Amino acid sequence: MTSETTAEPAGSAEQSDQTSPGGRTPEQGARKAVRIVAALAVLAWLAIGGIGGPLVGRLSEVQSNNNANFLPPSSESARVSTVVQQATDTKTLPYLIVIERTDGLTTSDLAAISSFVKGIPTLPLPEDKSRTVGEFLQAPPSAAIPSQDKQAVLVPVSFLADKAQDTVGGKSALYEVAQALRGAGAAQLGPAGMAVHVTGPGGFFADFVIAFSGIDGILLLVALGVVFVILLIVYRSPILPFAVLITAVFGLSLAVLVIFPLAKNGSIDLSGQSQGILSILVVGAATDYSLLLVARYKEELHEHESTWEAMKTAWRAAVEPIAASAATVIIGLLCLRLSELGSTKGLGPVGAFGIAGAFVASLTFLPAVLLLIGRRIFWPQVPRVDHAVNDGVTQKGVWGRVARMVGAHPRRTWVATFVLLAACAAFVPTFQAKGVTQSALFLTSVDSVTGQEVLAKHFPAGSGSPVQIVAPQAQAQQVVRVLGTVDGVRDPVIGTTPGQPPKVVDGQVVIQATLVAAADSVEAEDTIDTLRTTLDQVSPDVLVGGSTASNLDVREASDHDLKVIVPTILGVIFVVLALLLRSLGAPLLLVAANVLSFGATIGVSAIVFNHIFKFPGSDPSTPLYGFVFLVALGIDYSIFLMTRVREESRVRGTRPGILVGLAVTGGVITSAGVVLASTFSALAVLPILFLAQIAFIVAFGVLLDTLVVRSLLVPALSYDLGDRIWWPFGIPRAGAHEKAAVRLTQEPHNATEPTTGEEPSKVHQPRISDDRPPSEEASEPDEVSEVTR
Repeated sequence: MTSETTAEPAGSAEQSDQTSPGGRTPEQGARKAVRIVAALAVLAWLAIGGIGGPLVGRLSEVQSNNNANFLPPSSESARVSTVVQQATDTKTLPYLIVIERTDGLTTSDLAAISSFVKGIPTLPLPEDKSRTVGEFLQAPPSAAIPSQDKQAVLVPVSFLADKAQDTVGGKSALYEVAQALRGAGAAQLGPAGMAVHVTGPGGFFADFVIAFSGIDGILLLVALGVVFVILLIVYRSPILPFAVLITAVFGLSLAVLVIFPLAKNGSIDLSGQSQGILSILVVGAATDYSLLLVARYKEELHEHESTWEAMKTAWRAAVEPIAASAATVIIGLLCLRLSELGSTKGLGPVGAFGIAGAFVASLTFLPAVLLLIGRRIFWPQVPRVDHAVNDGVTQKGVWGRVARMVGAHPRRTWVATFVLLAACAAFVPTFQAKGVTQSALFLTSVDSVTGQEVLAKHFPAGSGSPVQIVAPQAQAQQVVRVLGTVDGVRDPVIGTTPGQPPKVVDGQVVIQATLVAAADSVEAEDTIDTLRTTLDQVSPDVLVGGSTASNLDVREASDHDLKVIVPTILGVIFVVLALLLRSLGAPLLLVAANVLSFGATIGVSAIVFNHIFKFPGSDPSTPLYGFVFLVALGIDYSIFLMTRVREESRVRGTRPGILVGLAVTGGVITSAGVVLASTFSALAVLPILFLAQIAFIVAFGVLLDTLVVRSLLVPALSYDLGDRIWWPFGIPRAGAHEKAAVRLTQEPHNATEPTTGEEPSKVHQPRISDDRPPSEEASEPDEVSEVTR
C-alpha cells in the first residue's frame, strides 16, 4: 500500500538520517506541522459555519420585495410617493378583501359581512393569539363597498407600511395579517356560501412570502441533493462529495455573516429573488472551484508520494484560473451597482460576497480536509504513485476523440458550430421582456391572484390601487378636467380621503383616480404613459405615481440598466482575460464566443417560453440577470480551458497545446458545467415565473457553453488561428529543462506494450512540439499527429 509520508527530497540521504531530539526526522516534523495547520483551518471553518449557518435561515427577516423601495428617489413615482406620504401622515399597504356570491348577495349576507368587517381589528394572529390585526392597521376598515351587480363587496384594509418588516412568531407581520383575514373570512362567511379572497398589494406580498418560504431550506437542500448525486457519479467515491458539499455550505455561511448585518442595517437591498440566487450561486461556484482543484490534486497524486507536495503543486496550478474566474464573476456582479433599481443593485454585492465565500472556502477548507484525510478520500479508487502522465489526446475516451476531431477538421468544426449558434440567436427579437401582470408572476394558484380576477369581474380592475397625481394646488381643477378626457381613467378626486379637504404639501395636492384596466397590467402602464405625456402639457410640475406607475418606472429602469451594465461587464471581462492570458487575441475570441452563446440561449429560451411553456412574457430584468450569470459564469470554463492551453502551449506549441488542453480539461469542465446547470435548475422548485425562467436560461446556457462553445467553437477557432491567438505579445516557449522534464515523464513511465498486431517500433508517445514560428507550422494532419502519434 502506498505510504502517505512526506517524500524525501532527491539527493538528501544524509538529511533523512538526521533526527530531532524527540526522535523525529525533519520530514516527519514538517508533516506534523502541515496537519496542525490543516486542523486549525478546519476548526476555524467549523466556527464560521456555527455562527453563519443559523443566519442563512434568517435571511427572510431582512428581505424587501416592494418595487417602490427599489426605485431611485429621482424617479417620478418615488417623488409622488414622498408627497403622498406627507399628505396622509402615514404610509399604508392596502389589502383588498373581495367577498363574492355569484347568485347575488342577500340581506343576511350583507349583515354577516358588516359584522365581519367590524371584527377585523380584534382578529388574533395565527402565530401569536395575544396579538391582533388592529395593531398593524392605520385605522379600522370602513363599511364594505358593494358592486353594481350586487354579487360582490370590496373591503379595503390599510396595513401600516412601516410595520411591513415586523415579525410575529418568526414570520412576517404582513403575512400573518393576511392569513388572519383569510382564516376569519373562510370561517365566518364561508359556511353561508360566500367566497372570501384577500388581494391587493398586501395580499400579493403575503403570497410572495409563502412562495419564498422554501428558500431557507427546501431550495438549498434540493441544490445540495442534486449536486451530491452528480458528484457521486463523477468521483465514484462516497466520501469526497461530502467534503465538496460542506465546502459550499461553509462558503455560504461566510457570505451570510457579511450580508445579514448589511441588509438589516439597510446598507444593501436583499430581495427574495436575490436570496434564492445567492444560495444557488454559492453552491454552484464552490462546487466548480472544488472540481478543478480536486482534479489537479488527483493528477499530482500520481506524481508525488507526499500528499503535501501533491497539494502544493495542484494548489499553485489551480489558484490562478480559480482566482481569475472568481474575480471575473465578482467584478461582473459589482457592475450591477450601476443599476437604477435597488433590487438589481442589491444583487451585486450579495452575489459578490457569495462568490468570495465560495472562493475562500474552496482554497482553504477543502485543501485542509484533503490533506487531513489523505488519499483515502478517493476510496475506493485511490490514486497511486505511478507517474502516469495523461495527455488526453491519445486516450480512447470521449475527450480524446473530441480533441482529435477538432485537430483534424478545425475550420469545419468552428464554422458549423457558429452557424448553429447564430441560427438560435436569430430568435432573440421574439423574446418578450416587457413585463407581466402580478397575477402571472406565480406559477401556482394563489389567493391574491384569484381575488384579483374576482375584483376585475365585479369592479373597475384598478380599484384599490389608484393612480396618484401630484399637482400644484392652483392647477388641481385643470388636472381633474384633463383626467376626464383620458381613456382608461375614471372617478378623479382631489385629496386622499373622499369627503375631506385635501392636505397641501409645499403648494402641492394629491389627486387620485381609478384605472379601468387592472393596476398590474401592461394596459394600465400604457395608460400611465399616456397620462404623463398629456399632463406634461398642463404643467411640467405635474407628477404621476401609484403602484402602476412604479411598475412602469421599474421597466424603464431595467431598459436603462441593460444598455449601461452589459457593455461595462464585457469591458471588465476583457480586461481580466487580457491580464490572465497576456494577450488581446484570445480575450477577444472568448468574449465574442460567450456573447454569441448568450444570444443563442436567449433565442432558444424565446422559443421554449413562447411555444412550449406558453409563458405570458418575462420580467424586464430577466435578460440582464441572464446575461450576468451566463457571461460572467460561462467565461469560467473558457478561463479553465485557456489557462491550461497556455500552460501546455509553452512546451508543446500552440496547436498541440490546444488539443492537449481540451482533452485533459474536458471531463472536469463538463462536470462543473453540469453541476452549475443542475444547481440553477433547483430554482424551479419555487413557484415564481422570474426564477423559473432564470433557472432555464442559466441551466441551458451553461450546458450550451460547456458542451458546444468551450468544447468545439473556442478550441477549433483557436486551433485554426494558431499562434495568432496570443497576439500581440506571443507566448514564451519553455526552457530546455522544462521540455526535458516533460519528456522524462512521458517516455519512461508511459511506455506501454504494443497493441495486438502492431510493431513495437510503431508505438509512440506524444512528443513535445518544437519551437517553430507560426509560418513554419505543419499542416493540420501533421499538427494532429504531433500529439497523437
